[in-house]
Amino acid sequence: MQVLIAFNEERGALGVAQLSEILNLPRVTVSRLCSTLMKYGFLRQDPDSRHYSLGSRLFELGNVFFNSFSVRKVAAPFLTQLQMKLGKTIFLGVLENDELLYLDKREDPRNPISFTSKVGSSRPPHWGMCGPMLMAYLPESEVQRLLQRKPLTAGTKKSITDTQEFKEWLRRIREQGFAVDAETTLEGITGVAAPIRDFAGKVVASLGVALIASSADPKDLKQIVKETTKTALAISRGMGYTGKRDSRQ
Repeated sequence: MQVLIAFNEERGALGVAQLSEILNLPRVTVSRLCSTLMKYGFLRQDPDSRHYSLGSRLFELGNVFFNSFSVRKVAAPFLTQLQMKLGKTIFLGVLENDELLYLDKREDPRNPISFTSKVGSSRPPHWGMCGPMLMAYLPESEVQRLLQRKPLTAGTKKSITDTQEFKEWLRRIREQGFAVDAETTLEGITGVAAPIRDFAGKVVASLGVALIASSADPKDLKQIVKETTKTALAISRGMGYTGKRDSRQ
């Protein structure tokens, strides 16, 4: 497992010497472990450079992992419909291991502007529109813990870096039932998000819409909020939500 998690987006290919240094293990041990992982398809080796990279077996397991999320399966057709209706980039996010994890994404392939966040990528829990949307429904103590572990940072001139101001924003999100991220995370990018609830009324995911800030006037933004919240409710219904909220939220 240590060998596998040594790889990331910046370290896509590694040699035995590099792995040995990263893991603080003898080269002979690393070589033996890599041979075993190759045998089962978890690693592959470039015949020229002799560097290892992750194998197709992990991709197969990744698909199993994503398909195991019922919210992703329920949401899939709704994401497509919303993307086609709005023509914007659509995200489905959850909080996992204290980070915002993107479970799914829809975008127009003809659009020359592409958002870098990919399916399976993680961001700080307060990132964009989906993160605050999810944090808004957490207990106060959990919000405080997340902010201590992942402090607020300034990405733009409109970023919220004051903890109390951020908590006040979460309160407003919870009251109105949707979030609008007006260039607080990325310059020139506006985001809208709505909560997705399960059968118990608990918020389990966030439906987000990302757009170029200059592309939507107040009337357009109002329509995007309307369609996003409507779609999030439809997904929630598919999750068994009947209209009653979890008392903790």
